[in-house]
Amino acid sequence: MSFMKVEEVLESNGLSVQEKIVPCWQDYLQLKQQVYEIIQPNQVDAILISEANWILRSQSENGIDVEMGDICYLDYGQAYLNEMGYQHFGLVLTVFKKKALVIPLSSNPIQYENAYDPLESSEGKKHLMRLGQIEGLKKPSVLYLNDLRFINTARVIEICAHLDVDSVLFRRIQLRVMGILFSK
Repeated sequence: MSFMKVEEVLESNGLSVQEKIVPCWQDYLQLKQQVYEIIQPNQVDAILISEANWILRSQSENGIDVEMGDICYLDYGQAYLNEMGYQHFGLVLTVFKKKALVIPLSSNPIQYENAYDPLESSEGKKHLMRLGQIEGLKKPSVLYLNDLRFINTARVIEICAHLDVDSVLFRRIQLRVMGILFSK
């Protein structure tokens, strides 16, 4: 809805923009201030960057053209507990109707060690999958299979690397995803 349309709706209900929008905006800013006061200092940068990205990109249908196998730096946005959020990497499994199915990944060494691997760590966590060192990335990475999701390609900030979709590794990832999605 355009600003002019909002103004017309408010006026037709006997309210002016000053009477309705300004108090709401002030309430919103006060609420935001309260929220930012309880945020951990190490989270502030990611939150502010993500909010700026959302302001600039959320209405865009023109995301970066990504392909299956691309590893991208993404802005996942706000996250709940135990959910990947803000700026992280992700592997594109497929692209469909301007949305990419991505698996978040990280170079967190603790999660890498905890990840299931049939040969090296058979007692590891099945929702984590070791990728190893991928050309184009600086550190060995681990996939968070349980955070698989479709995202708007406007969330893609940069394509950083690529996995060949015909590779054994990409096929293993697909099979692990199928196992996670359809296991009891």
